[in-house]
Amino acid sequence: MTELAPQELRILVAVAECGGFSAAGAALGLTQSAVSHAVRGSEAKIGAVLFERGRSGARPTPAGERAVGLARRILRLYEALGAEARAAGRAVAGPGGDAAEPAGTVRIAAFRSAALHLLPPALERLAARHPGIRPEVRVVRELGAGTAGEVAAGRADLAIATLGGSDGVAAGLLSGLLVEEAYALVHPVGHPDPKALPLLDWDENCGSSTREWWRRQDWIPAATVKAEDDGMVLTMVGRGLGMAIMPELSLREAGAAVQITGLGLERPVRRVGYVTTPESASTLVVRALIRELRASVS
Repeated sequence: MTELAPQELRILVAVAECGGFSAAGAALGLTQSAVSHAVRGSEAKIGAVLFERGRSGARPTPAGERAVGLARRILRLYEALGAEARAAGRAVAGPGGDAAEPAGTVRIAAFRSAALHLLPPALERLAARHPGIRPEVRVVRELGAGTAGEVAAGRADLAIATLGGSDGVAAGLLSGLLVEEAYALVHPVGHPDPKALPLLDWDENCGSSTREWWRRQDWIPAATVKAEDDGMVLTMVGRGLGMAIMPELSLREAGAAVQITGLGLERPVRRVGYVTTPESASTLVVRALIRELRASVS
């Protein structure tokens, strides 16, 4: 297969993100015909159809989704090449010389409670040690592909994700454990029988190990009340609308109207860690971020 040039990769990404050839051309300063010609050439080189064409635009095929994700990651490496080379050039060579100082943008995807409570101390340390690093944080719901999917798709350099699910980390990605947090029973303060209350839940609270534990508990009601996120669950618990089973990171927002009760030695545990790609893991900025994440939870 003939290799794709950087501009061809940029066109594939633009078509996927803009939803069509004309819109991608406008974003890149190219004509629609130039974009169409480039995509056809890329498909010929790869040997697969990358986009479904229609009146409403262009949508990536499964092969296109994979190609676009890898294209984003390759383009990100082009950016890292310049930043890493400049950092090495500024370093003092020879024994005892200064190490290369990481600089540039690092893109982070995190689920809500991690973005609120796990990331800030790590980013504070990162800013103090490496002021040339510019973090960009996006909050992503931990559903479907979740935060790790943002890394696989090339939209993030590193994700804070729940680990140990039934699907595991996607092939080709690297992960590392940061913290294990126990779940607890959360209920209105002073309620005489909190286990008799309706169960409040949210879609992201769906780790396989947690669900297996739930199925073994005969006191948990079958019917549940679903909220948008863990913050809403805590608010509803505080207003006496039900009880919930929540992990420690979420409970850092618990107010005075909420009581937290342990679930015993057999309680479920959520494993939270980072996910990145092998190529990102070798860059100075991601290595620095991982160090500060580990230091902030140690």
